[in-house]
Amino acid sequence: MPNRIRVRLFAIQRELAGAREVALDLPQGATIEAAWAALVERHPVLAPGRPAVRFARNGEYTDPETALDDGDELAIIPPVSGGDETESGTETQTEPGAGMAAPGESRASGMAGARRILELRAEPFAATILSDLGDALATDGDGAIVGFIGRTRETPGTPALGQEAEAARHTGRAVESLGYEAHEPMALAMLDRIADEIADRFGVVRLAIVHRTGEVPLGEPSVAIVAVSPHRDAAFEAARYAIDETKARAPIWKAEHFADGHVWVGEVAREGPATLRPKPSAAGDEEAR
Repeated sequence: MPNRIRVRLFAIQRELAGAREVALDLPQGATIEAAWAALVERHPVLAPGRPAVRFARNGEYTDPETALDDGDELAIIPPVSGGDETESGTETQTEPGAGMAAPGESRASGMAGARRILELRAEPFAATILSDLGDALATDGDGAIVGFIGRTRETPGTPALGQEAEAARHTGRAVESLGYEAHEPMALAMLDRIADEIADRFGVVRLAIVHRTGEVPLGEPSVAIVAVSPHRDAAFEAARYAIDETKARAPIWKAEHFADGHVWVGEVAREGPATLRPKPSAAGDEEAR
């Protein structure tokens, strides 16, 4: 008896296939790669995107050679909104899932004073979102609140694989708005894991990551990060890690809208957390906190 697999498509692949979901009947023991081949047989237009896609089985990034079971959800993950943009202080972790908590497990949940606000919002942010989040998170023992706002700019980003020609058509034009789409349950689970990593790496257990979905006009915010800590160094590091990892790993997609069309932008999703390089020691680090 074949296994019935629910394939979910997002962003550029959803548009190309003209469908959000595709049901596949596959032989028992069939792998994710076999499911991709069956999907491409039905929708050949998807084939060129293979080098840039990642796969998630039941909300978890996984290897294409993983076997599928009856009733599994297979999400095809095209390039995500921020891509893998690691800085000089980080390296990419090559093993998918390394450093992650088990599904449903939050490492910081038992830590004293731990508070998290992890949300996807369809409605516009209030102008006071950073102070609102800081007030909701901070305790009397906290001496630092670091906030970050990402907003829609008029200059375009890097087009996703397969969008180069469309991007060239809009060369020299200003972005008018951004459109965000998400695999919401998987994205929220990923934000929780990123918060776990921040607790482990920086000792920061009061954190907010709030991301927009839907259309975000020019100049309006699309993501808000707030990290709260007794000392500023940890809060700065936590906030930077939160935005970099969210953009590189969370299944959230971004389209730049122009007057007469749109372009999906981003880079290949990174499946695991960044590995921090040790910082050189310096005298007075303790006093600088």
